[in-house]
Amino acid sequence: MTDQRFQEAVELYGDMVFRLAYSYLKNRADAEDVMQETLLKLYVEPRAFESADHERRWLLHVAANECRKLLRSPWRRRTDPLDEAEEAAAFDQPAQSELFRQVMALPPKYRAAVYLYYYEGYSVKEAAGLLGAKASTVQTWLMRARGQLKTKLKEAEA
Repeated sequence: MTDQRFQEAVELYGDMVFRLAYSYLKNRADAEDVMQETLLKLYVEPRAFESADHERRWLLHVAANECRKLLRSPWRRRTDPLDEAEEAAAFDQPAQSELFRQVMALPPKYRAAVYLYYYEGYSVKEAAGLLGAKASTVQTWLMRARGQLKTKLKEAEA
């Protein structure tokens, strides 16, 4: 991969990889580390991609694997994270801010499924491929995530 092509890929996919990592990890520094590792793997990848869509899917798949690897690491299991200040972007409406807060409170697998399905626009089958799960499993995660969000948002509304 040429340096110019790599720079274009970073500009095109960097934010997307970061958002997926952040949805998994809920930690800006860890998400940045995953983004860096993912982009480094892209830079040293010897084979050419068939299309831009193939490259995008490959990056999301690698990022999801890196997130899972980080979540499984012994270091992470033995330490307690410091509570981060709300790093949420400023939203125009309080409802958007509350929705973001509730989505980030979901378990990592639910957050990743919600992000890929609703934000990135992948189908259930495509999201399943990226997350390394069966399509029926991702459908279940989405259903459970919607149920939890519905309950929590109704409670917050009351």
